[in-house]
Amino acid sequence: MCGSEGPRWGWGHRAPGPTLLLSVLVSAAPLGLQGEETRQVSLEVIPNRLGPPQNLLHIRAVGTSSTLHYVWGSTGPPAALLVATSTPHSTLAVNWSLLLSPEPDGGLTVLPTDSVRFSSALVFTRLFEFDSTNTSEVSAKPPGKPYAPYSLAEFSWNNISDSLDPATLSATFRGHPIHDPTGAFANGSLAFRVQAFPSSGRPAQAPRLLHSADTCQLEVALLGARPRGNRSVFGLEVVTLGQGPDCPSVQEQRSIDDEYAPAVFQLDQLLWGSLPSGFVQWRPVAFSQRQRGRDSALPCHASTLHPTLEYPLPQSPIVRAFFGSQTNFCALNLTFGASTGPGYWDEHYLSWSMLLGVGTPPVDSLSPLILGIMAVALGAPGLMLLAGGIFLLLGQKQCSEYQPIN
Repeated sequence: MCGSEGPRWGWGHRAPGPTLLLSVLVSAAPLGLQGEETRQVSLEVIPNRLGPPQNLLHIRAVGTSSTLHYVWGSTGPPAALLVATSTPHSTLAVNWSLLLSPEPDGGLTVLPTDSVRFSSALVFTRLFEFDSTNTSEVSAKPPGKPYAPYSLAEFSWNNISDSLDPATLSATFRGHPIHDPTGAFANGSLAFRVQAFPSSGRPAQAPRLLHSADTCQLEVALLGARPRGNRSVFGLEVVTLGQGPDCPSVQEQRSIDDEYAPAVFQLDQLLWGSLPSGFVQWRPVAFSQRQRGRDSALPCHASTLHPTLEYPLPQSPIVRAFFGSQTNFCALNLTFGASTGPGYWDEHYLSWSMLLGVGTPPVDSLSPLILGIMAVALGAPGLMLLAGGIFLLLGQKQCSEYQPIN
């Protein structure tokens, strides 16, 4: 409230500014979570020498004093591990015998183990579909009558080696249901495109999330699959590790600037603990056309993070291989679109993007266009006052030049 005062920070008579507070926060962060401006990034599909190829992608991002390990796999449901270490020399060790066994605990290890400063995981478990034909409310939850969900643990995925692109530091997992009695995916697929970055920047296509060397981007795309309803709305279940008895927090950030994502003034992020820590970041928007213009933007609604103790989850071997028999999971349901406006039915296409990283999440600064508008808006009254003052001074000077008549 305006009339009450909170506790005052200060050394002497001056409180520390935001820059000083940020520098204190960063310096107190463990090595590996402080963030680095550039990293040497490499992609490797780890071969299985004991049997048929397995989709296990290792992205290693090495900085001057830390390393980030992203491990993406489609054995079981698609999943990602994020591990940050405090040394530029840490490595990933894979025991395929354990990883592919019914008890995969210990099948994945980052060495040296005492260099790990942060670790967590994401698992993409189910693809939802709703019939929104008779749903009039845009924010209805659920957004229509649910069809039986697709279990992503029961998908067949392409050989990731065929899509590995060292030039763009990207690779794509593309899959379809193993059992598809209706032929919905006969000409369609669900794709997970993963991309890493050696430095900061923005993609050319919307939603143009600001990335850094401490992040990895995931783009989820559903294309060509035949919906089971005339106005189907799709959704995605995302599962992560809890923090003790609690779930990670989800925060919303709002801005007056929408230059990089037209008509989207919000940025959502999932945080594993207090900053700096691990995070997931996304804009609440998806797209129903490949061009990703404003006319194809779909609202993205996120549920609250909730524990998953009420129902069983498909097991991710790579998550269990690293974390052991972890039972504290939390789920977040994302839905893309509404019963009105553009939708998947336009071109049988849907895409959504997110960032996965460690440290302090990237923050959009005001764009040059918005800064220019603010400068004009704030400067115009000052110019008017200045002009008025000059006019009054000149008027007084002209009056003083007349001689009195006796």
